[in-house]
Amino acid sequence: MKQMLKSCTALTLSLGLVAPAFAQEPLKELGKGEGELSIVAWAGYIERGETDKAYDWVTDFEKQTGCKVSVKTAATSDEMVALMNEGGFDLVTASGDASLRLVAGKRVQPINTDLIPSWKTIDERMQNAPWYTVNGVHYGTPYVWGPNVLMYNKDAFKGEAPKSWNVVFEEMNLPDGKSNKGRVQAYDGPIHVADAANYLMKHKPELGIKDPYELNEDQYKAALDLLRGQRKIVGRYWHDAMIQIDDFKNEGVVASGSWPFQVNLMEAEKLPIAATIPEEGVTGWADTTMLHADSPHPNCAYMWMEHSLSPKVQGDVSAWFGANPSVGAACKGNALLTDEGCKTNGYEDFDKVKFWKTPVSKCESQGECVPYHRWVSDYIGVIGGR
Repeated sequence: MKQMLKSCTALTLSLGLVAPAFAQEPLKELGKGEGELSIVAWAGYIERGETDKAYDWVTDFEKQTGCKVSVKTAATSDEMVALMNEGGFDLVTASGDASLRLVAGKRVQPINTDLIPSWKTIDERMQNAPWYTVNGVHYGTPYVWGPNVLMYNKDAFKGEAPKSWNVVFEEMNLPDGKSNKGRVQAYDGPIHVADAANYLMKHKPELGIKDPYELNEDQYKAALDLLRGQRKIVGRYWHDAMIQIDDFKNEGVVASGSWPFQVNLMEAEKLPIAATIPEEGVTGWADTTMLHADSPHPNCAYMWMEHSLSPKVQGDVSAWFGANPSVGAACKGNALLTDEGCKTNGYEDFDKVKFWKTPVSKCESQGECVPYHRWVSDYIGVIGGR
């Protein structure tokens, strides 16, 4: 809660979401590496083989470039924005609900794609994506993307995947005959309001929700009401992937929105855990490696962005996290991902995922929408029981 409040304060300057009038000039030419590189990243995004020796895309980079990599793991997009506002970092793996805030807050700088030879190999669906491209200017390089899945305990559901998100939104008895109260979780971030809105799109079509990130006052109120009901059954609001894993293993949690990363780790331990995309569909994330406006090590940062786009790294990250690569070539020939990995991870479902983006007042689907700062303050209230 303290971290969320801190993030809320730190975001105030970046909520206008208007591109800077005079964008910072990108680096003109690549120089010698500075010897260091600091990255703010999601858990599991920057691996050096410490968890599993097979997954290491940092060690060779350090040997080849002389850039020693340090990583600060962030649990939410709001925490990432807060850390970038504080400064001292070079790169961040920002999701769509953070990237434009970083641009608007002038916390990241445009990149020179000519200094990234592998840019031309990026999936065309990602090359000019609106969550990091403003007025034709690119503020980063695509990393990986994927869905927010419904993770569940197969024993509690008697081996059948739940068909709806209702198992985490509404109190009910599960197939094992026990109530879901206290046995489900919800995401500890304001963007979870969109998951409620996505659920309502199917179950209350009369609300007229066309985009879960663009809600008028009535639609927004309905989403908050659903979340307040959910508060009565949620055992924990999770934001730390490893703590969520522990909760599923040791605390009796049986269902929650999650990332493929947690699912993969528990499946590797032969635990009765699986994931599904329910009938309502899913929200999701497409993450961008963005360069801090005051990066102390920009040359090492550019070297990393190039490295991150290699098919080997793209495939390894996707295999480890259960994500999809932004470079299509990674879908074939990667021993860890395998040639079936992209299909398994939903590479062909790109158009079905409602990707995270920051809610703004001037929205496209209707005249006026509730802006993100309201989502932040109101979600804190929901978690607090208000």
